[in-house]
Amino acid sequence: MKPPSLRPLLPRLTLRQRICISRAYAVQSPGNPTLQIFNRHTKYLQRERAAADVERSRQVDYLKDEMAIRLSERLLDINRHFDHVLDLGANACNIARALTLPSPDSHAIDTNTPSLSSRISRITAADSSRSMLYRDADLPFNKEINLTREVLQDEESLPYKANTFDAVLSSLSIHWINDLPSLLSQVNHILKPDAPFIAAMFGGDTLFELRTSLQLADMERRGGVSPHISPLADVRDMGGLLQKAGFKMLTVDVDDIIVDFPNTFALMQDLQAMGESNAILGREAGAIKRDVLLANEGIYKELHGNEDGSIPATFRMIYMIGWKEGPNQAQPLPRGSGQVNIKDILGGGQIN
Repeated sequence: MKPPSLRPLLPRLTLRQRICISRAYAVQSPGNPTLQIFNRHTKYLQRERAAADVERSRQVDYLKDEMAIRLSERLLDINRHFDHVLDLGANACNIARALTLPSPDSHAIDTNTPSLSSRISRITAADSSRSMLYRDADLPFNKEINLTREVLQDEESLPYKANTFDAVLSSLSIHWINDLPSLLSQVNHILKPDAPFIAAMFGGDTLFELRTSLQLADMERRGGVSPHISPLADVRDMGGLLQKAGFKMLTVDVDDIIVDFPNTFALMQDLQAMGESNAILGREAGAIKRDVLLANEGIYKELHGNEDGSIPATFRMIYMIGWKEGPNQAQPLPRGSGQVNIKDILGGGQIN
């Protein structure tokens, strides 16, 4: 099966940008969640079913593999050795596989470059879906890294002691967490002082094309709207959430990855095979009606379609890096201590 095309292909499949138009995301205080958005059991079953079809599941791992490579690439900026790393929400251990590549850049020419796994003594891959976690346990990369798999009861409650890990990584999993503030606080708790949390998640207007076309199709064929796409965190919220969880020296940025599909049916089949189907509590039971799907196909192509008849699907990735506070951690310079006037750089200063 020919995989869908990801664009832009150069450079690095990315269109990097800062703040874009996106929707706000309501959050709650840390502690036991009072607001449940997602049905975690439904999500567990979706991911178990997806992983059961091993070959199909591997075919649709193009986004998870790409994001694992990009997260691994960010480790290059940290000049240290990591004794014990946690991969939280590990999926099929995509990060562990990426760490064994000759370079975090899958297009690298120099194949003799040491893999990032040489910087890591051991990695614990933790996930609530056993089938997904062990899907690729027989592949060769398992012998190239000290990897331990651990099945969690739920990623929303971490069973680790304080100051356990030298780094926590997470790729394309925490967007399904109900109580994100609590999870971030737990991650900060289990990190050693001056250790990083590096994560990527779907956010903002991911799949906005599908969201809008399904809403219009629902209105046209049924006279109302049913939520078919899950709500996602906004990039403007993540900095505040990390800060409230106790993280320092924050970096939050976004990428838009656009994937071309032949039609909306192929897009939704891939989402299902990824285990990324809708899991909102109270969602309408059963499959989307055929007449709504047909209307959605026409509306999607009319509003967003490419000239060649294919359709684009936008996946907005939020990247975040936060550091647990430590005694010898670098501190930002005091406000007003800069030696260069920003007005001069931007052209607003006076010229003598």
